Amino acid sequence: MGTPLGDFVRAKRDSLQPESFGLPDRGRRRSPGLSRAEVATRSGISVEYLTRIEQGRDRNPSHSVLHALADGLSLDAGEREHLRYLAKITGGGCPGHRPPAPPNREVRPTVRETLRLLEPGVAFVTNRLGDVLAHTSGFELVMGGIGLLDADEPNLTRYVFTDPRARSVFPDWDRVADEQAFDLWLGPSAESSEWFRVQLAPVAGPEFTRRLQRHLPPPQVPLRLDHPAVGELRWHREKLELPSTDAQELVVLLPADEATAQAVERLRHHRHGALRAVG
Repeated sequence: MGTPLGDFVRAKRDSLQPESFGLPDRGRRRSPGLSRAEVATRSGISVEYLTRIEQGRDRNPSHSVLHALADGLSLDAGEREHLRYLAKITGGGCPGHRPPAPPNREVRPTVRETLRLLEPGVAFVTNRLGDVLAHTSGFELVMGGIGLLDADEPNLTRYVFTDPRARSVFPDWDRVADEQAFDLWLGPSAESSEWFRVQLAPVAGPEFTRRLQRHLPPPQVPLRLDHPAVGELRWHREKLELPSTDAQELVVLLPADEATAQAVERLRHHRHGALRAVG
């Protein structure tokens, strides 16, 4: 049985192009990317040890091995941090006796006040599970029209994978789905992420579970949204991490072009200063 760490190492190895490392073309390869022997050589570890890690038979590699693997796989800073996190949860760094539980949904008053100051912009508070915890009236103006806020406790990840409207709302649905699945590995905690995965997997199906094994950080690109009333909207996203005790982030959506800015203005109905928090 695989592990999050082993799945990530294997997925990253498969994504690397041999020619990028000056490796010779040995004809048709049995699998894409680098071979285990090539990565083991680059990392200074044995092929047998790398195989044990990928297959989940070694769950506690040392810090020096993790550093060597990061070098051998040419991981960037974000990927190295993710590798360390996966090693922690794979090796039992998160207490196994605590049952999975949903995260705290409370938003601090000062964060709510920050949202108020961002009016009439498009902004919301979320966590890595995709919960929409609080938002500006501008966010409701844009997202209310696509059905995201219909639920009592709106969740972007659940919407993407279970609401049939999502595939038409997001022209780049595959990329958005990749982002939401990857974020689940980043918190708010290993326990709450496990709780959410267990809840969502039966209804989201293979499109969700397949992405959970991918582990490769998706590229950050403008978010495209096909709004039923005004057509395509393109957004830049600024994400501000709140203190670790909150395990939340403030996300601000900024129009990526003039057409989007004008479309949002057409949507406005003279609502000012409204803030709705989801309990």
